[in-house]
Amino acid sequence: MRATLALYVADVFASVPRKDQRAKGDCYLRGLMLDGRRKSIQAIAERLPDGNEQNLQQFVNESTWDPVPVQRRIAQRMVPLIGPDAWAVDDVSFPKDGRMSVAVAHQYCCALGKQANCQVAVSVHAVTDAASVPLHWRLFLPQEWADDAERRRRCGVPDEVGHREKWRLALDQLARWGLVPPVVVADAGYGQNADFRHALAGRGVPYVAGIQADLSVRPHDAAPAAPWSGHGRPPMPRYRQQPVSVAQLALAAGRQAFSEVTWREGSRGPMRSHFWAVRVSPAGVRARRLAQAAAVAEHGRWDGVLPDVWLLAEWLDGDSKPSRFWLSDLPDVLAWLVGWCSGGRQPQPQVHQRDAEPVDEDQALLGPGTNSPPAVPAPPLTQGRLTGGLSLGGRVLRATRRNVRRGPRIGAGWEQTARALLAVTTCPTRADPRLQRPGRLP
Repeated sequence: MRATLALYVADVFASVPRKDQRAKGDCYLRGLMLDGRRKSIQAIAERLPDGNEQNLQQFVNESTWDPVPVQRRIAQRMVPLIGPDAWAVDDVSFPKDGRMSVAVAHQYCCALGKQANCQVAVSVHAVTDAASVPLHWRLFLPQEWADDAERRRRCGVPDEVGHREKWRLALDQLARWGLVPPVVVADAGYGQNADFRHALAGRGVPYVAGIQADLSVRPHDAAPAAPWSGHGRPPMPRYRQQPVSVAQLALAAGRQAFSEVTWREGSRGPMRSHFWAVRVSPAGVRARRLAQAAAVAEHGRWDGVLPDVWLLAEWLDGDSKPSRFWLSDLPDVLAWLVGWCSGGRQPQPQVHQRDAEPVDEDQALLGPGTNSPPAVPAPPLTQGRLTGGLSLGGRVLRATRRNVRRGPRIGAGWEQTARALLAVTTCPTRADPRLQRPGRLP
């Protein structure tokens, strides 16, 4: 197994110029993957015969090497290995004390489910029903950091790095390294944003995006009209009926329109719920402007028609009204969405749970066996340079020793990945500022 791991390290760390850095990377990776509940640097150094805490701390926090080629190589190896069904876009948050950790701010914290002092990273994971691997992640820099020169200087934030909306960071990551996502899934923090959905559609990337119940839409059969008396300039076609919210549209359809669907066998029996799918046209000022700009750019004029997508609504047993909603431009929405949006395809935590059995390195690194699903190591988002660390503008921001020890445990990697997928099934609360202040294109 040591030889197998050495081959893996030699491949993914081939871009690291110095031999001693590659050796420390090999030691650190073995400490993460082999037996042992605690995955801190101190614990790793104590377990391994060649472990040296000072050397590992220097490698994780201070050693200078470019993490981007390492991230690229990990993604190039893992995507063909697991054959992802989708790429999941989600926030990963890290609660913090104080105000001097890079990009820390009082903002919505997914880990706590409320506003709190935390760091937030935008992550993209390749996911299947049996495996998950992070492909890219980027630390979100709040606006208050863009205007605070003193904190930027003390924390080493590069001058060229400024505030960038989360949905833009996600789109940047989806375009990395020439890998094409089969489907992008995201929660309502991204799906509520018309610019995000429009950008994915413009790139030809199908998506499944959670939305809030108050998103306004128009029925698919509604058509714009332009009544003209024959005098003066002909008016621009527009819809004559007011749009309705997705909640109102689903409630008007009635419980009888929802079909019971069973998507998998769970630990407590069959997993089933009631769903309704219908074609709609997202409304709103921003959606209309984006549609008009796209039509004018392609055809030179706009006929007033808004593009239509699928709306999927779920009515949970015992509820008085539909409670969960998604938009998608997939052609076969019900067959695909029911499995994903209802949590039917979640990464199984038996490999990366803190109390799990040891990982088989040969299978994890070189591929799955014939009788078992792929066991892909899920690198943590906060601990170190193994997977590139948290970066701003391509530059890794080095944490202090205190911050490394206080960061999430390595064993939490699968829990974070599971939350990323589960977030697709649960819309964020209205306290989430991503829903109240969506980004806008200039």
